[in-house]
Amino acid sequence: MKAKRQQEILRIIEEQDIDTQDQLLTELKARGVQSTQATISRDIKELHLIKELTSYGTYRYAVSERKASLNFAGRLRTIFKEGVTSFDVAQNIVVLKTMPGLASAACAAIDGMDITNLVGSLAGDDTALLIMRTNEDAAEFCNEIHSMLK
Repeated sequence: MKAKRQQEILRIIEEQDIDTQDQLLTELKARGVQSTQATISRDIKELHLIKELTSYGTYRYAVSERKASLNFAGRLRTIFKEGVTSFDVAQNIVVLKTMPGLASAACAAIDGMDITNLVGSLAGDDTALLIMRTNEDAAEFCNEIHSMLK
């Protein structure tokens, strides 16, 4: 539910100029997502949303340019600690082994993170393949995974 709500928040602020939490709550409700002001406030913090000045002299919520780097490690660490059992690299491919049924969730989370050198992912039941642009990118991503699982 949280991931769906946060994804909807990102859609809303991309489509409209939203400058208050009340406007955001109203738009979420119009889209069938029930929430509270306190929850929205936490979501804004977790999503690293900022207020930026528009060309009309008003403010609107926007995604911080630093969001990807700030959220990347935290979100993956949670997913990986909960579900990834092992990983390995084969040239430019990273292979993740997960608990049964969690490979798709891991891929969906990774795909949503705008990882620059990730070409694509493919998930089975307990195995995910992450295709990176280069062998070096795959090795670097494995190092990230290793540090997240510590």
